[in-house]
Amino acid sequence: MRRSLDYLRRLRRVEDCGLPSQHNPRYGWHRGLSLAAVVALTASALAGAPEPAGLATSRADLTPKDLARVVAITRPTRDFSRPEQFEPMQGGAGTSRKGANKDAFSQSSANITFEEEGTFKLGNALFRKNWVSSPSSTQASDGLGPLFNERACQNCHLKDGRGHPPEADSGTTSMFLRLARQASTEAEKAALAARKVLNFPDPVYGSQLQELAVPGLRGEGRMRVVYQQQKVTLPDGTEVSLRKPSYSVDDLADGPLDPHTTLSPRLTPPMIGLGLVEQIAPADILGRADPDDRNSDGISGKPNIVRDGQTGEPTLGRFGWKAQTPSIRQQAADAFAGDIGISTPEVPKHWGDCTAAEKNCLAMANGAQQRLGPVEAPPPVMDLVTFYSQNLAVPARRDLDKPDVLAGKKLFYDMGCISCHTPKFVTRRGTPNKAQAFQLIWPYSDFLLHDMGPGLADGQAVGDATGSEWRTPPLWGIGLTETVNGNTFFLHDGRARTLTEAILWHGGEGQKARDRFATADAPDRAALVKFLESL
Repeated sequence: MRRSLDYLRRLRRVEDCGLPSQHNPRYGWHRGLSLAAVVALTASALAGAPEPAGLATSRADLTPKDLARVVAITRPTRDFSRPEQFEPMQGGAGTSRKGANKDAFSQSSANITFEEEGTFKLGNALFRKNWVSSPSSTQASDGLGPLFNERACQNCHLKDGRGHPPEADSGTTSMFLRLARQASTEAEKAALAARKVLNFPDPVYGSQLQELAVPGLRGEGRMRVVYQQQKVTLPDGTEVSLRKPSYSVDDLADGPLDPHTTLSPRLTPPMIGLGLVEQIAPADILGRADPDDRNSDGISGKPNIVRDGQTGEPTLGRFGWKAQTPSIRQQAADAFAGDIGISTPEVPKHWGDCTAAEKNCLAMANGAQQRLGPVEAPPPVMDLVTFYSQNLAVPARRDLDKPDVLAGKKLFYDMGCISCHTPKFVTRRGTPNKAQAFQLIWPYSDFLLHDMGPGLADGQAVGDATGSEWRTPPLWGIGLTETVNGNTFFLHDGRARTLTEAILWHGGEGQKARDRFATADAPDRAALVKFLESL
């Protein structure tokens, strides 16, 4: 790991001395790197003992010629007079060109085979399937809970899109509270240091608050959200009202939470493009990390290094609000156990998130059937749900050649937004499914952790992520949020009701970009929002 970090630092120093015509300190990484430097550094990185695959700091899948092509095509543009080549296809060859309607996030990747399309549809059926409590005559569908957030994956990931905070009587099924505390003993501290755990659950209520339960059992409690309005007056006199949430729990079933337990609200994120994100080379994410801010640009992105759930090896976390999950399959298994209470080979917990203190929960029946295997969702279920999640297509860009969108794109770059929201990547060549291989994609994320300041802090550490750090969320598809989900709630807890509010909540490493947006004149702010709406 030390050799990896040394390599990254050398690589950053070389790029900071890149081609003068390409240099712009706001543009972050890939500002211009010569082919000779690429080849030399790649050879240096490949020398010596092999690194864990999930932490590789070089692209061993590419020839020097291909690597030079990748560096060139992913370098941030400086021409905002017209769209870039391939820019409409923000999900590569798998981009969906179907209508920008309420089903825009539910289309399959355009470049999968006819046979794979059938697999995708089977996975979709399982993603929408409602699980039932045990015992039941529908033995292939029972095992729900006993505590749960929803009966089906789709009920949280609404239309495969973004969730929403509780509004009136709408419930909380697409936003929940993570429960966690820091280490309190030497043994727990050692487990954290060895990356055996990410944090520690509440001793009674587990890793998340579950409001729903099967018949005969109480839910754990109810999330309570109270908003305080905060007026922000921009330099041009424009007033924006931000709502600051505070969270608590009512009607707890088994006594109070541990006094050290923190509450972190988590909105379900969109599902599009996950398979492409999974196939970004680790080197291309790790290479953008600068935890010590050695270039003094105020941006200190860092990776969340976690353990692979199957191999136990350290690897790069890239999914979840805190980049705590390394793979789509692991994320699906965690959701089955934590959100629905369904056991899988990866997480064989028949009683989901029930703890030893919740004896009534552990006394309930489970849905494991010996003839179907030792878990409630056997490997074929996981295979299909994982394939479905890997192949939800990114929709094509819209209006990207309009003057206000192009002007907004330039402002997005000039304000420094791409220091975290990295526009482009090229995926690995040797992918398990060739549909994701060597694709130019435009997620607008570096998939690293950034300190976003006290305003967005939840106080909950997750692995290497502190209580004020969040993974940069991808922006592709963000302009279709209202079309697909009927709302415009943004950020990890949906506090922002517009894109303008979301930007104004940026603090910490995002403060400078936020302030440039706030001090821009109204037409420029509107143009930047138009650009985001085109994604």
